[in-house]
Amino acid sequence: MSLKLESRKAANLAYIEHQGPYDKVPWEDYIKRLYGWAKEQKVMPGFYPMAIYHDDPEKTPPEKCRSEIAITFKGRAKEKAGVKIRRMPAMKVATISHKGPGSEFKNTYAKLSNWIGKKGYKTSGPPIEIYSKKPKVIGGVTILYAKVMMPVKK
Repeated sequence: MSLKLESRKAANLAYIEHQGPYDKVPWEDYIKRLYGWAKEQKVMPGFYPMAIYHDDPEKTPPEKCRSEIAITFKGRAKEKAGVKIRRMPAMKVATISHKGPGSEFKNTYAKLSNWIGKKGYKTSGPPIEIYSKKPKVIGGVTILYAKVMMPVKK
C-alpha cells in the first residue's frame, strides 16, 4: 500500500450527479450511461471510471451525501440526458491503492490522511477514487480495486 504524490493533468470530465448513500450508487447503470454518452457524442472515453465524493459520510447523513460518477474524455461534446461535463483542473494529489471490501475504505482514507499531515500538506478538494478493475466477489465479499486520490497543497 504505497503512498505517494502525483501531478494530475487537467482533463475533460463527463459525470452523473448522485445524492444518497455512497454504497447505494447504481454504478452499473451510471457507467453504462456514461460510456453510451461517449459513443453517441463520438468522443474518446478514458479507460477507468471514477467517483468524486463531496461529503464526509462520518459528518453527513447518508441520504445527503453527494457524489459524481465520472469518466474522462477527449474531444468536444455536449451535456445530454443527465450527463454533465466540466474541466477537471490540473492538481497535485496524494494517492494510495485500495484492494478490499468497501467497509475497509475508512482505514485506507485514515492512512492517506495521516500521511498527508506528516508530509506537511493540507487537503484542497474532495477525494477521487479511480477504479482500476471491476469488483470481484471472493467468498461472498465484494473486493474493490481503487486508487484513492486526495487533492493537496502545502
